Amino acid sequence: MARRSLCWFMHGCLASLIACAWPPTASAEDTLTWLLRDLPPLTIFEGPQKGLGALDHLMPMLQERLPEYHHQALHVNRARGMQMLRTPSLTCDPSLLWTPERAKYVAFSAQAFVVVSNGVMIRRSQQAAMAPFIVAGHFDLQAFLQTPNARLGAIAERSYGPVIDERLKSTDSHKLALHYGNDALGSLLQMQRLGRLEAVLGYWTEIRYQAMQQGIAPDDLMFLAIKGTAPYQRIYIGCSNTAQGRQAIVRINQALEDLPQAQVQNAYALWLDPVMREQYLKDNPHFFQDDPQP
Repeated sequence: MARRSLCWFMHGCLASLIACAWPPTASAEDTLTWLLRDLPPLTIFEGPQKGLGALDHLMPMLQERLPEYHHQALHVNRARGMQMLRTPSLTCDPSLLWTPERAKYVAFSAQAFVVVSNGVMIRRSQQAAMAPFIVAGHFDLQAFLQTPNARLGAIAERSYGPVIDERLKSTDSHKLALHYGNDALGSLLQMQRLGRLEAVLGYWTEIRYQAMQQGIAPDDLMFLAIKGTAPYQRIYIGCSNTAQGRQAIVRINQALEDLPQAQVQNAYALWLDPVMREQYLKDNPHFFQDDPQP
């Protein structure tokens, strides 16, 4: 009897050692919380086009390839989303730009998809007044922000890419209208319509969609790429930089390799105007041939 007890004890110790040495894996009970923003045309929460965004198309395919997790979606604004990524939880955001600051507390995936870069939107009625800042079809954001009465609308806690982010960091706060609300861009467009802002930062697809929701004709608006920025931006999935979050990123990277990239890029391209769409589909495959890890 003593010998049998000793054997059970040894088996128990061996099992414990194996459990400690083996890397942790996700179980079906692990809940992965996806932080989603109302960011048309990537994600669309309400209206007749609800669920038809490019990211709405990507997420089910991604989740299907991660069956070991229970997936739940949480609708947040950008500021709240970044706050949650700083917490020790299994939380991921599927639409992040990589920045050195975010890399301190976010574990990033490989490239998920590519979008047309952020730019500046002005009203066509103000084109003559803004002409000094338009050079060869690009907007000189630095020169604009150096003028005394400049007022630029932006969404709080959002990264617009390295060039734009640096410009904003060195700008007097009274020249920036930072909006934290869930309908931040719509509110900024209304402020611009009322003459309280000269320009608004954002993605053209997002601006055009929100303008129509606000009753603003897209033809009344003029979108300009910003001087010194690349034409496209790489989008990544980011998770809280915890053991669980880093493990999730390993699995997410495996899932991304298995995704039909043509479907992903076409889902986004449908929201571009015909000229932009043709150029985007022509350029897009090159971004996946040399994918720099963040």
